Amino acid sequence: MIKTFSNGFNYVDGKFIEASFNEGYKKTMAYSIIDAHNQATQTEKGKTVNIKFDAIASHDITYVGIIQTAKAIGLEKFPIPYVLTNCHNSLCAVGGTINEDDHMFGLSAAKKYGGIFVPPHYAVIHTYMRENFAGCGKMILGSDSHTRYGALGTMAVGEGGPELVKQIIGKTYDVTYPEVVAINLVGAPRKGVGPQDVALAIIGKVFKNGFVKNKVMEFVGEGIKNLPIEYRIGIDVMTTETTCLSSIWMTDSEVEDYLTIRGRSDDFKALSPENGAYYDALIEVDLSKVEPMIALPFHPSNVYTIRELLANPYEILSECEKKGRELLHNDSFTLTDNITKDGKIRVDQAIIAGCAGGTYDNLVEASAILENKAIGDRLSMSVYCGSQPIYLDLLKKGVIAKLTESGAIVKTSFCGPCFGAGDVPANNGLSIRHTTRNFENREGSKPNEKQIASVALMDARSIAATAANGGYLASAMDYEYDNEVAKFNYDDKVYKNRVYNGYGKADANVDLIYGPNIADIPPMIALKDHLFMKVCAVIDDPVTTTDELIPSGETSSYRSNPLRLAEFTLSRKEPAYVGRAKSVKEEELKLEKGTIPSGYEYALQIAGCTAKDAEIGSVIYARKPGDGSAREQAASCQRVLGGIANIASEYATKRYRSNLINWGMIPFRYSGGADFEVGEIIYVKEPANALETGKTKAFVINGKDVREIELTVDALTEAEKAIIKAGCLINYNRSQMK
Repeated sequence: MIKTFSNGFNYVDGKFIEASFNEGYKKTMAYSIIDAHNQATQTEKGKTVNIKFDAIASHDITYVGIIQTAKAIGLEKFPIPYVLTNCHNSLCAVGGTINEDDHMFGLSAAKKYGGIFVPPHYAVIHTYMRENFAGCGKMILGSDSHTRYGALGTMAVGEGGPELVKQIIGKTYDVTYPEVVAINLVGAPRKGVGPQDVALAIIGKVFKNGFVKNKVMEFVGEGIKNLPIEYRIGIDVMTTETTCLSSIWMTDSEVEDYLTIRGRSDDFKALSPENGAYYDALIEVDLSKVEPMIALPFHPSNVYTIRELLANPYEILSECEKKGRELLHNDSFTLTDNITKDGKIRVDQAIIAGCAGGTYDNLVEASAILENKAIGDRLSMSVYCGSQPIYLDLLKKGVIAKLTESGAIVKTSFCGPCFGAGDVPANNGLSIRHTTRNFENREGSKPNEKQIASVALMDARSIAATAANGGYLASAMDYEYDNEVAKFNYDDKVYKNRVYNGYGKADANVDLIYGPNIADIPPMIALKDHLFMKVCAVIDDPVTTTDELIPSGETSSYRSNPLRLAEFTLSRKEPAYVGRAKSVKEEELKLEKGTIPSGYEYALQIAGCTAKDAEIGSVIYARKPGDGSAREQAASCQRVLGGIANIASEYATKRYRSNLINWGMIPFRYSGGADFEVGEIIYVKEPANALETGKTKAFVINGKDVREIELTVDALTEAEKAIIKAGCLINYNRSQMK
């Protein structure tokens, strides 16, 4: 089904020939696009590229903080199209007036600075960007991890908000030119196999070994022509879960048709690698051998074929249950109780939604499977269209009627089920979803409060088959249905009648509308010569996700209030962290006034420094932090509580490490594992030197006991070093703007 090859290859006449590294790397699609957007003099392997994007996009969890940050630096107008969507905090019944206050702020900011404002329920961020901005050879940056438009010929990158701030104030996105991995698609998928099945099969093969981590996935091969455009989009959006940097696909008439019916034929051009293109590695995907897949809790890489799971339900679910209990530190978590006496697997909830599930083709095929079927009174099923144009055409074609008649609830465009703000299952419930992630508590449960639910990722087709099967797990390959999909009729009247498009029309006379929960970012101090880091959390799990660092769900209502949001930091993983971090913050405030806090006397004596030259901050150790969302709050919440660094064996994603840097936190690495205790003080002399040399001696102080360790820092750009030294991106850029 899927094979990986870690050696290099040249792509010659449509075939892959094993090769050593050569200049053919300049013949890939990725190179041509990056080179066209690179502001540096040359685009070379292993060198830093400085990218300026064609457009940027945010949703209503992130745009307030981004605009507030840019405003603090000196924002006057948006220099490139900036799309503000409202697909995450759409439910305005949560948190009082908070969510709608953010929307009002967003609209006023779009008018003041010249942005594009997409109202709540109108489109999920990535569907809107595909429909209106993705184009062949373009680059787009989004403050959401699933910013992926490669199937439309656009290299898109999901990063934390500070990277968008850089674009807004005229700076660049700086990254080492990435390795490029070829994804060779051959064959054609069988009926009943959808894009999520292909995506999950790839994720299951490459995530755990980091095969494409921080690399570009370049899709080529004769199999592409056998995939409708939305099928390609469905595979592409899930490449985020491989931890790759970006993606790009060969383009053809399917892409041209997609852009033409949306009135953007000029955005099409044929893209393909030049003959002799060099790839750093190769993944071969035989589409004809892919089966309906399921990703069991609690990661998209925990994949099995549905056939395999149905043949061995107790063996597979009991193993997953065991790992889940270890992860959750809770023996009450269960999956095996979903197995019936006759060996079926009972499902409690079904969801098709968001940038991955809510596409036109997915919903048409799901409705065909459910036509003249009844979901019944036990299973709940919700369907969310990706955009209002999709909803409108499905309405006209009767697809909404078929879904509604079956018992499914059809809802507006909303990302809630993807991050726990809508359709939260019952305790111990099992939900099958065509969405993007299934991390623990991602669906909205609270394991630390003994509320535990599970999400398994599946394709819309097999979800519909399961619903048609009375809520018992089924494969769409076992269902006979008409999989012909009528041509999509795009009508943008719903956008023209409601979306505010102010690009190029900034009006400085417009006042920003502030709600009571929109607060400024507190000041950060510059890095000093003597750093004392107090350990406030030690997490030895294999991976720590951004959802654990700052939970999603109802906490997102407070995203515009940095201090209030920070109260939720690690709340579902290490509830005592916030109190500890606040105490350290108080110790730093005392130090700033010249008073040595209790417990630091011996540490300062070892350092031989005065309070004036010293800085106290909190630090967490996590083995591998940062998998998951691009949300910068995973770092900023630590920072506003006085965080000064992370210590890790490695960082799960580039975007989390970038978030730490942009918030003035040092991304230390340590090879000794979880060799720390809460309350220990780690002393680093002249930490700025560590940024330059990549390593430093540090002293772990526990009372009068002292041990020496070595901390390292992976290579930083000159700008990244300067940002950390300045205390944060805001400080650095403010000084640059003077």
